[in-house]
Amino acid sequence: MSTLFAGLRTLLEFPVISRIRRNHGLEHATLHILAKRFPRKAMGGHSNPNGFWLIGDLPTEAVEQAVHEALERMRRGEHNLAIHPGCGTNYATAGLLAGLAGVVGMWDAGPRRRDKLERLPLIATLATMALIVAQPLGLRLQKHITTSGDPGELEIVGVYPVQRGTMKAHQVITRG
Repeated sequence: MSTLFAGLRTLLEFPVISRIRRNHGLEHATLHILAKRFPRKAMGGHSNPNGFWLIGDLPTEAVEQAVHEALERMRRGEHNLAIHPGCGTNYATAGLLAGLAGVVGMWDAGPRRRDKLERLPLIATLATMALIVAQPLGLRLQKHITTSGDPGELEIVGVYPVQRGTMKAHQVITRG
């Protein structure tokens, strides 16, 4: 098992993966700050090796300020800003575990429709248990795998507003 974790740690340290994880952490930190300033605004994000996208109708100046504040706060040790309850990691974890619960609940159910319907209470119970487990597990996966709270040498190159049709977003470019 320790060999598996050592291999995972090595994989997470690959430069491109490390950049995505650090950008993902900065994206989350930025969303935390913006959510406090704009509590009723819908927003989301997507990270990549070159930075991240913030999707939402937000003023560019506010996004720029939030990105810089987020980076500074993370550098000062607020690594918990990298964890966000609305992260896709949480949703993917919940979906995967609930799906597996459904598979387990239907295992060897029989060929008739009634055989399958009779399993519904079992499947609902297993899926509920899976969702309960998924909440803390998704946060742990963020903390240890999909994000990094330590920005390292990450620098902000620029924040650029983009509009496609009615969708408004900002592209945040980083390096380091």
